[in-house]
Amino acid sequence: MKRLLLGAAALIALSASPALAQDVAITHARLVIGDGSEPIADGTVLVQGGKVIAAGAAVVVPAGVRTIDAQGRWVTPGLVVAVTDLGLIDVGAVDESNDSDADKSPFSAALDVSVAINPNDQPIQVSRGGGVTRAAVAPIGTGSIFGGQGAVIDLGADSDAVNRPRAFQYVDLGETGARRAGGSRAATYAVLRGALGEARELAGAPGGPRRLDALLTRADAAALIPVVTGQQPLYVHVERAADIRMVLGLKREFPALKIVIVGAAEGWMVAPELARAGVPVLATPLTNLPNSFEQIGATQSNVGRMKAAGVNVALGAFGDQPRYAPQYAGNLVALTRLPGATGLSWGQAFAAISSGPAEIMGMGDKIGSLRPGRAGDVVIWDGDPLEAGSGVLAVYIDGVEQPLTNRQTRLRDRYLTPTEGDLPKAYDW
Repeated sequence: MKRLLLGAAALIALSASPALAQDVAITHARLVIGDGSEPIADGTVLVQGGKVIAAGAAVVVPAGVRTIDAQGRWVTPGLVVAVTDLGLIDVGAVDESNDSDADKSPFSAALDVSVAINPNDQPIQVSRGGGVTRAAVAPIGTGSIFGGQGAVIDLGADSDAVNRPRAFQYVDLGETGARRAGGSRAATYAVLRGALGEARELAGAPGGPRRLDALLTRADAAALIPVVTGQQPLYVHVERAADIRMVLGLKREFPALKIVIVGAAEGWMVAPELARAGVPVLATPLTNLPNSFEQIGATQSNVGRMKAAGVNVALGAFGDQPRYAPQYAGNLVALTRLPGATGLSWGQAFAAISSGPAEIMGMGDKIGSLRPGRAGDVVIWDGDPLEAGSGVLAVYIDGVEQPLTNRQTRLRDRYLTPTEGDLPKAYDW
């Protein structure tokens, strides 16, 4: 059995370029399974053929498997971020490199974000360096309440980023939806119910004529057929408690809908109803100030209160860099020590950025934890991953070791120890 010591210099060298998938065991780790359980003090994870074979305190490493001694460092599954724009934006202020907005398109629900994913964009590289290995990418803006069909991607340094195209349909309700539908929530729900109704009619007669008052293009109506038949989840961005109740009521008219609530700043106010309905939530973390009228009831205890009420809740809808997910989760742990606040345990908080979103995305049997059979997405950290000062030492995706370099690290290295006369200097691509 080949054994390697896990020093920082060795990790930097190992991460300099992507490697082929290999069998690897990481031993003597402070091991996080990612399923909500607390860390294992001295654990081992074994990855073979790109999959997790075993993870725990008593794992037997087969002879000949490359072994890395973590020397007590933290080892976790890769982070899973839900509802982000990774792969769609390189420079947000440059329209030519920003595919997150299609407000001039004649289509909405029919838009398929997977064809626009750029696996080489810088935000993907930066997020990968922060331990993010999978993401659910959602469109942001169209001229309609529908944002189109999102995709699940991996952040591996290769050209095949899309794991699941057309993984969900995205719709904006609340204040944003009202603006796009005509200025009122009444218009928003009329548009939504009308669109779902058109899709249901088209599903019943796919080749037949459509009603004369149809508002959707045939392509948009056809794209909503998997939604009304329960084959494709409907991610509904909504914040206000009253709006969440309205969304839950949609299932009376369209019982096959698989609804996922996104945002939910006032979710704690309707937590028992969400729990009874079995509707999962991808909550925006730490929304504690009312940035809008639909967030008047915002509180940092939102996620903790929903969890305590039995809601299937994870973190999502990241407006900032997805690599900040551990910091948000860490704050939820800190809330447990604040009198009057409701947070999450350490295990629950890490699950909220790993197995939790994976399960809500319908991929909990494939990614998000170090349970046997899951993808070999493993991250080695130099400290507690939920502490802001901790960094990533190595990242594996499907058992393939990933490079951690990006534009930011190159800038750091360029200016860290400059030599007189060397600056400014172009990058060596």
